[in-house]
Amino acid sequence: MNVMDLFGATSATDEVLSGVDLHGKRVLVTGVSAGIGIETARTLVAHGAHVVGAARDLAKAETATAPVRWEAAAKNGGSFELVELDLAMLSSVRACADALLTKGAAFDVIVANAGVMATPFSCTADHFETQFGTNHLGHFVLVNRIAPLLRGGGRLINLSSAGHRFSNVDLDDPNFERTTYDPFVAYGRSKTANILFAVAFDQRHRERGVRAAAVHPGVIQTELGRHMDRTRLEGMVKMMNEQLAAEGKGPFQWKTIKQGAATSVWAGVVAPAEEIGGRYCENCHVGKIMPDDVTLSGVSEGVRGYALDPANAAALWKKSEELAGESF
Repeated sequence: MNVMDLFGATSATDEVLSGVDLHGKRVLVTGVSAGIGIETARTLVAHGAHVVGAARDLAKAETATAPVRWEAAAKNGGSFELVELDLAMLSSVRACADALLTKGAAFDVIVANAGVMATPFSCTADHFETQFGTNHLGHFVLVNRIAPLLRGGGRLINLSSAGHRFSNVDLDDPNFERTTYDPFVAYGRSKTANILFAVAFDQRHRERGVRAAAVHPGVIQTELGRHMDRTRLEGMVKMMNEQLAAEGKGPFQWKTIKQGAATSVWAGVVAPAEEIGGRYCENCHVGKIMPDDVTLSGVSEGVRGYALDPANAAALWKKSEELAGESF
């Protein structure tokens, strides 16, 4: 059976990596202080990789990643280290990148996992809307600065979401200075940006054998949803169930954290690079482009065309350079 057909929505990390030896591989994973970031690091280390985990709060991350270190010791696995990274502060992003460049150790995979979701309106230290600034711009600067460390054959995996369907990017008003703020529209913009960044990065680096993809982990109960209003969440689940019923499908099911991290590791080290490069992946396979006039529930598969549009990706890249004050 083709590796692209082996796994699906219920596949978990250890199933996806069964029989895979990652000794000698180095992986950077951002956001390792909670949720699927910890699980991504744990399963990679358990299979032999050396993982550099990036986190804003190192004390919290030190405690949260105890299972990662246990896997390394108990299973003759790889190794793990922490580095400080606050994606909402470009000075921290640049300091982290500079430290990694000074060390000079190459990476085989970067998993841009960290993020925030549906936050009340606020701005980063550099005065960008928090979700766009954290989820996209922070990673944009970090990854581009350390791109020379990605080995030929390496991969960038950007964590996106089905939430990209809430909105295309708005390059005329990225900080909601003229637009009424909606936390889910802002989240959608940032998740679309994550996909477009993968598309553009893939175009720029594929000639040297480096590929990039975006992944949707699925709908999981983690700290990511801590800003969500419970009533709104219940309403969204009800709407999804109504849409699923209309499609003749069963009710919505939450994914486990191990299932949520599975697509990240699948795209990062298992799936053929030529299959996932410049694409949007979900449920351990490549997602299909769905027309904008097709109604998609939060658990239906599919990616909006605007999120994979090369012209849109190029425009976002240019705007991101302007905002960050740095060209790549």
